[in-house]
Amino acid sequence: MITLYGIPNCDTVKKARTWLTDHGLDYQFHDFKKQGVPAALLPAWIKTIGLDRLINRKGPTWRKLDASVQASVVDAASATAVMLEHCSVIKRPVVVWNDGAVTVGFDPERFD
Repeated sequence: MITLYGIPNCDTVKKARTWLTDHGLDYQFHDFKKQGVPAALLPAWIKTIGLDRLINRKGPTWRKLDASVQASVVDAASATAVMLEHCSVIKRPVVVWNDGAVTVGFDPERFD
């Protein structure tokens, strides 16, 4: 089963959910706000996607973080701590596909 991780009011998450539905693909939605960030999956996401792509350093949540918190994100451990505390810094959506592949963001061509 495809699992889409994100926040329901995020426009990009909405687009991805609509695309999956329109293409008849069953998926489950994991709401970071209600269900939390799956800490056990973060190491694999970081390894597969990379910190630079997984953390949204251009978003409002990142910009609102104290400069010392931003500067503390230097490796997987420090990034994990920030992502667990501030789930909105994770670029969305994170999708775990049926074959185990992990993608971040929404691109209709990549989803095909």
